[in-house]
Amino acid sequence: MRIFSRVALACLLAFSMNVNAEAAGKDDKRRGTTIKHDYSAFYTVQRVSVRTGCFPDKLEAILAHIAKETGKKPMVTSGHRPRSGTSQHSRCFAADIRVPGVSETRILAAARNAPGVGGIGRYCNGIVHVDIGPSRTWAHCGKKGKGSLANLKPRTSGRDT
Repeated sequence: MRIFSRVALACLLAFSMNVNAEAAGKDDKRRGTTIKHDYSAFYTVQRVSVRTGCFPDKLEAILAHIAKETGKKPMVTSGHRPRSGTSQHSRCFAADIRVPGVSETRILAAARNAPGVGGIGRYCNGIVHVDIGPSRTWAHCGKKGKGSLANLKPRTSGRDT
């Protein structure tokens, strides 16, 4: 009699677990079939410590657009920086990039034409900032050299491809 009750209990548990698994599967089907694009294949990171996992699709689409326009993958040199004050980096809405072998002029032109781009910045070391925040442009070279992108001639590396 003990063996029979143990077998019956085991069957009951197995049946209830199967019913729960089927119910969970039905819930997943009802949630929708929204397709999430994986744009991360369109950029690389400079170091493994660069945080890009929280980039919204809109920012990743901008990086993919830059990759398409320049023909090379952008390298993200800085992504999410949680302790960067009011910067778009603190909200994971910004990326500092460079595209090896592509002139800064072409990178800036591709960024300007990217759908959904907000801020575009240029730094003297050749790094370009893109974000999905408010629309604005700037160039920054140290403490004294602030200005707009329109007033500053971007450097060309001579290696434009």
